[in-house]
Amino acid sequence: MAGLARNQQTAAAASPAAAQQMAAPHSRPIARGIVFDMDGTLTKAVIDFADMRRRVAAVAGLDSLNGDILDVIASWPAEQQRAAHAAIAEVEAQALRDMQLMPGVLELSAYLDALGVPRALVTRNVNASIDFFHKHHFTLPAFTPALSREFAPYKPNPASLLHIAEKWGVAPSELVMVGDSAKDDIVCGNRAGALTILLDEHHRYDSAEALPGEERPHFLARSLAEVQAVLQQRVQLLPPPRAPQPLND
Repeated sequence: MAGLARNQQTAAAASPAAAQQMAAPHSRPIARGIVFDMDGTLTKAVIDFADMRRRVAAVAGLDSLNGDILDVIASWPAEQQRAAHAAIAEVEAQALRDMQLMPGVLELSAYLDALGVPRALVTRNVNASIDFFHKHHFTLPAFTPALSREFAPYKPNPASLLHIAEKWGVAPSELVMVGDSAKDDIVCGNRAGALTILLDEHHRYDSAEALPGEERPHFLARSLAEVQAVLQQRVQLLPPPRAPQPLND
């Protein structure tokens, strides 16, 4: 937990609000719902994104891709789009065969359930992968809602988080976005006005301060156990004021 303490100190130094939270625990921000990324957060990171980009680039006869892969594909003619999505599906199918739960996911989920704090999932993967995760790996009640890239616009656009906040009857600032991608998950959360936790199990960054602009999270954790510690120590977790409403996914 030394890494967590160091990151908390960094966050406090970077943010007067965070410093106030450490000095006055009763003033910790309220969170009434937690939203998780899937690949690399709830499950171990097994998708080879470099291979995916190479395969998609080859569809268009390119050596490489510049920019967001889904945005690039959307700009292509329909036939190339179909071929590109087929190439992505091949990579994602292999990832399903290799899928493993991230250590701590069941413990963290059970902790939130016991408090009555809802949990959702927002991923740039597809619905079939979400269904596979819930059916074959996750033994607790499903994440609800569970939004794939078929919910548009997808991350880093904050639309999915704003949609969830509205249906849960909470302010976007009462959400926490947890994910392993600074450019997708953290930017999405920050743009929505949510608290953000970057899961950095591979120690890519020394601290939250190492990330620029919208990619900078409020907190940085090295494991889901540390994510749970952040939620316990730095956030006041409360249920929504009313039962979450059904979502039109």
